[in-house]
Amino acid sequence: MKPGLKVVAFARRIAMALTFHRRAVTLGVRIAVFDANGHVLLVRHRYMPGWYLPGGAVDPGESAPEAALRELSEEAGLAGTQPPRLVGLYRNLREGGRDHVAFYRLDRFEAQPNALAPNREIAEAGFFAFGSLPEGTTPATLRRLTELSDGTPPPADW
Repeated sequence: MKPGLKVVAFARRIAMALTFHRRAVTLGVRIAVFDANGHVLLVRHRYMPGWYLPGGAVDPGESAPEAALRELSEEAGLAGTQPPRLVGLYRNLREGGRDHVAFYRLDRFEAQPNALAPNREIAEAGFFAFGSLPEGTTPATLRRLTELSDGTPPPADW
């Protein structure tokens, strides 16, 4: 290899390494919450279409289970009365493959005064039977609920 090409190749490797380190891995959470009738909680955001499991980003200094319970409180006004159970850790390819989602399940909670009330972020929230999910339930939400209902092992990708 010519000396000039060696410099270019070295510079390219350095640039790729710096780019790799700048794009941090991100972590989000989703939580499947079931009531005493086995109905699942779904939320509809004001800023994007579809029905989702509650969730969001893990904040600095926060654990993933703490984030799941915080998001549940913020989005639906419910407080977990037990630790959420980790179902799986998924890679979210829609966000470039460096985003990951920790998926939790919760079967015990209590309502706060603002339970299921619309807020700045959430247009609607409610509990739905698996066979009667609202129109617009997202494909990823349907996949996660199907896995929970039939015991399918979680895949690697969200």
